[in-house]
Amino acid sequence: MASEIRDGLYYSKEHEWVRLEGDIAVVGITAYAAESLGDIIFVELPDVGSQVSKGDPVATVESVKAASDVYSPVEGEIVEVNAELDQEPEMANRDPYGEGWFFKIKVGPANAVKGLMDAQGYNDYVNSL
Repeated sequence: MASEIRDGLYYSKEHEWVRLEGDIAVVGITAYAAESLGDIIFVELPDVGSQVSKGDPVATVESVKAASDVYSPVEGEIVEVNAELDQEPEMANRDPYGEGWFFKIKVGPANAVKGLMDAQGYNDYVNSL
């Protein structure tokens, strides 16, 4: 079964997605990443107020198969984390593009998503793996 890839989002090669809401970037892991990890049992989220650079490891996901870092696909300040993942880490499997988001970053310039892929680019990338 092919993993869901949604239009209107930006994607990293590390399998994070970004949805821009003004100057806030909502970030989570893609359905491909969630499926590859298997059942997610723990999520460690970044601290609100942290300054992050693009590519920084900012969160950790543990599943029944493995532990994996989640990298920031954009630069900015962490302004919110999805505390519900502490109690229900499986939301990242069940609804990776909705309730399973990980954190929100206040981003600066309009080119915050430069270098990220659109849905078609990410689909092509995943199919090349």
